[in-house]
Amino acid sequence: MIGSEQAFRTTVVAGLVETAEGTFERGRVLIQGGTVSAVVPGDVAPGDGACPGGARVIDVGESFVLPGAVDAHVHSYSHAGEGLRAATSAAAAGGVTTIVEMPFDGTGPVNSRERLEAKLAKVADEAVIDVAVLGTLEPGGGWRRAGELVEGGVVGFKVSLFDTDPFRFPRIDDAELLDVAAAVGEAGSTLCTHAENNEIIKALLADGSNQASTDPRVHGRTRPPVSETLGVLTAMEIAADRGNALHLCHLSTGRSADLVAWYRGQGVDVTFETCPHYLLLTEEDMVRQRGRLKINPPLRGSADREAMWQAVISGTASVISSDHAPWPSSLKDHERILDNSSGTPGTETLVSTTLGACLRRYGAGKEFSRTVAALTENPADRYGFGGRKGRLAPGYDADIMVLTPSPDWQIEASELHSNAGWSPYDGHAPGARVTLTISRGDVVWDAGKGLAGAAGRGAQVRRS
Repeated sequence: MIGSEQAFRTTVVAGLVETAEGTFERGRVLIQGGTVSAVVPGDVAPGDGACPGGARVIDVGESFVLPGAVDAHVHSYSHAGEGLRAATSAAAAGGVTTIVEMPFDGTGPVNSRERLEAKLAKVADEAVIDVAVLGTLEPGGGWRRAGELVEGGVVGFKVSLFDTDPFRFPRIDDAELLDVAAAVGEAGSTLCTHAENNEIIKALLADGSNQASTDPRVHGRTRPPVSETLGVLTAMEIAADRGNALHLCHLSTGRSADLVAWYRGQGVDVTFETCPHYLLLTEEDMVRQRGRLKINPPLRGSADREAMWQAVISGTASVISSDHAPWPSSLKDHERILDNSSGTPGTETLVSTTLGACLRRYGAGKEFSRTVAALTENPADRYGFGGRKGRLAPGYDADIMVLTPSPDWQIEASELHSNAGWSPYDGHAPGARVTLTISRGDVVWDAGKGLAGAAGRGAQVRRS
């Protein structure tokens, strides 16, 4: 696709570009010095002023030229075998130009300035693309450090209402969540929650018959929809009381979406994300893939899957993230379902699966535009860096992904770049493929050549 990689003063990327009316027509994105200098309608015409002489021209034909994706939910260090180099390489190959890195590392949560600095050193050494970092606030007064972590550059804070792991991923109870929400709001940041009710789930997990079960559907039975909606309600009521910005992570049910819409109508500053697995898969897929599809919250039924699509195209679900959790297969193939780690790798397949499914369902109309926004500008806006990322506009970072309709192309797990070594979408034909990724003007992925981004070229992204 690309000839010489020598430095050009101007790069022109030509293809289907979104217009102000929300349609996609032939146009050009001009890049100078790592930023977008202009977006111009029409075909390439050398010497017309919008295609300077000596410019490098990358003409992708009838492929879509889109803003680089912002994957708002990536766990690079939950398992020691991944790390930022592998995670950001996978992201780059999937059209992602910025990840939002979660704070729940296997070696300890990012809940102090010292641990934040250690994480940022890894960004500087390992990242292929840009990285925004979340912090967390541990139980027992950790909220008092919110201000210093914001000064260090975190773009938000994630906490859990469920006690996943008392060391790495502890629960914040309702009483302390009041203090956490107030502190995050006072620091001018965003509070993100894993919203599942602790008491309901713990009681169901304590049932010995559930613990011994090899039925993959037992996972959903131990985390019923009401455990999610009660967690969502708790977080939103506290946000209404404390006035903080709230982002609800990885929601799975239509009722959760309805509740968010109601609270938003009451003036609460709340957004939520869903994920490709809630848009493409259901609990019935667990029968075949078993523990590999053990995810928190669980996969639901087809009615909730359809409700999530409606939430996306209506704008109620403003963000779609991967919730990339790259556990190796050895931690996902236990016979007893509840013995398996929760989560799947997904940052490399985020864009192709989501936008491919959207194109098949709705075509390249307003629904497609809204789904693109949920992968690009909306997460950038929510985490405070929407003034430089998530859009193709003059002055913005030249972060670009090229999406090519490819009905016969299949995802092959063996060709992906995460160290997990597997994918729930292995053998799936999504209908579209990311064929080019540009990060701040640099080509970091070309489907014809492979990865081009070097470890350490990525940079920290802060709120602006």
